Amino acid sequence: MTETPPTKFPPFGLLHDAWGQLVLIDANGKRHEGVVPVRGFPISDPEHWVSICDSAGREIVCIDKLSNLAPQVRSVLDEDLARREFVPVIRRILRTSGDTEPSEWDVETDRGTTRFVLNSEDDVRRLGPHSGMIIDSHGIRYLIADMRTLDAVSRRIVETYL
Repeated sequence: MTETPPTKFPPFGLLHDAWGQLVLIDANGKRHEGVVPVRGFPISDPEHWVSICDSAGREIVCIDKLSNLAPQVRSVLDEDLARREFVPVIRRILRTSGDTEPSEWDVETDRGTTRFVLNSEDDVRRLGPHSGMIIDSHGIRYLIADMRTLDAVSRRIVETYL
């Protein structure tokens, strides 16, 4: 059985300009300013299928496997993705304002305690058998990596929304 060779990408480079925006330089030397990397599967498969899109949302490059990138390109891409993918992990739910919507939540995350507003029960989603995602009124995503690790009260609150 032979292993399939890694996908060959047209050579491209990535850098941050003086304003901190990501710039892609394609194989022809053309600069694409203000590009945005987007993971196809940010939670379930973050190492595969990353698109780099222009400011209008059109895909310029699709990367099937990040490990195929040149180290300097991978480093710039990883840095930019880390800034964009702020996803605190909920460790405990301290308080919710009640059963009416919108509701205010006080939670303990891996980055400290915070308070957010949940607009609707539709903003609490199951990702897998034991994981979930909560999206607050500002679009910030909070991950529940494994509901089995939550205390009983926190687990009960989340389960009422799922």
